[in-house]
Amino acid sequence: MEEIYQENAKLVYRFLLKYCHDPQLAEELTQETFLRAMNSINRYDHSCKISVWLCQIAKHIYLQYLRKHGKEIPSEEIHLDEITTNSPHEEGIEEKLIRRYDLLDVLKDMQSLPEQMREVIYLRTMAELSFKEIGEILGKSENWSRVTFYRGKERLLKGRKRGEKFENEV
Repeated sequence: MEEIYQENAKLVYRFLLKYCHDPQLAEELTQETFLRAMNSINRYDHSCKISVWLCQIAKHIYLQYLRKHGKEIPSEEIHLDEITTNSPHEEGIEEKLIRRYDLLDVLKDMQSLPEQMREVIYLRTMAELSFKEIGEILGKSENWSRVTFYRGKERLLKGRKRGEKFENEV
């Protein structure tokens, strides 16, 4: 678990900092993330990279923190700005709900993408990592990360237009 911590602590910290905007809180929640991960490592099923699994745990811990402290939960927990488009004007509740359902559809569609392509999209959109950082995490080049992200985004957009599912290949 020490090796997992060394390889992923900065990523999880930056992921949390992006949402809470408080370095101390992000550090505290990062520690809690690894404590929970250590206690539930037997439930890690290798369906995604460990870094993605850790960020999922971190997100749940952050949402629990917000609920516990009576703070408002952001309406957009996961930003996929490079896949979906945001309206430039003030949105009403109907538009927000439609966009929320669109986001859920995109996330469901992402589950059909090949694992590495899905991981690149998650790391780029959720953790806001650079392509170079993504390449380092996945043991690939910066260019590979960039191309994989672009191809994944294109497959999602084309698949949504046609209502297709994707083959598990990279």
